[in-house]
Formats: sequence, structure tokens, C-alpha cells
Amino acid sequence: MISIELTDTKDFMNKLLRTEIFDNFLLQEAVITKAASYVIDGHLQKGFYSSTELEENCIAGYSILPFRMLRTNCFDLIKGRQTPSSFKFVFLLSPENMEHTLSSLHSAFTVSDISGFFINIRYQSQLLTLTTGISYNIFSADKTLDSEWDKLVMKFLANNDINFKEL
Repeated sequence: MISIELTDTKDFMNKLLRTEIFDNFLLQEAVITKAASYVIDGHLQKGFYSSTELEENCIAGYSILPFRMLRTNCFDLIKGRQTPSSFKFVFLLSPENMEHTLSSLHSAFTVSDISGFFINIRYQSQLLTLTTGISYNIFSADKTLDSEWDKLVMKFLANNDINFKEL
């Protein structure tokens, strides 16, 4: 796990909420605090979409919605004259991207060993931070995968011209 300060808040928020950079991540939860707190639970509500809509939106088999389907809602809650007093976004890789990540890293872990590769973004006390993490379904003393995930996230940020510094 690493902790990163995102050093250009305005640029990052523009990229998060107005571009497709984070659209392929799943949004487990968003909490946005302004005059009131708004909580977005990204878990897919069974029965809301027809099976055709699930296929069309490429979310058949998902239990959590992609950020692309919730980004506009988040933007609408955050925009305005006043900056939110705080917010938190909890992102994770889709099942396909988990499989691809494990394969590209030549990891001995399988998709069934991992419950999630996470990116947590938090804004509080005028500080914007990002932390990484992996949730395992099994016990392992091997932390190589954690280190590789941290490197991939930093590479993702650099490739998208997102300014950061490690804390």
C-alpha cells in the first residue's frame, strides 16, 4: 500500500469528473460532503436493468457499476461555487482487469485469491490523497503483488499526466 498526494487538485478533479480516464474502474462507493453528505453505493441493484441492458452496458456479471455510469452524478454533486468540505471515492478493478493485471504481472495468485485491487481517493482538510490496496481472500505473507500494484497505479497516474508525490 502506498499513500500519494495528488498535487494539482483542480487538474485532477477535471480529469476525474470530466474525462474518461477512470471510467473503466468500478465505483464501490462515493461519499461527498457539502452542506449535507451524499453517499453513492455503486453496487448494482438487481432487477433495475434488463438482461439486454446489462449486455449493452457491458456489465453482465458485475456486482458493482463502472464509474462511467456514475461519473455524471458525482460531477453534479461536486460542481458549484463552493468546494466540498470532503469526499471519498473507492475504486476497484473490474473482474476482466483483475485477470489482465494478474496475467501481466505473471502472478501466482488467481482471481479467486483476490477480492479486489483498490484505489481510494480522499479530499479532506484541503489535501487530496490517493491510497492503494489489495484485499485477499486467502492469507499470504508474500507482498510482491502489493508492490507491483503500487507501481502500476503510479504508472497509470504518470501516463495520464496526473501530478503526485509519495507521502
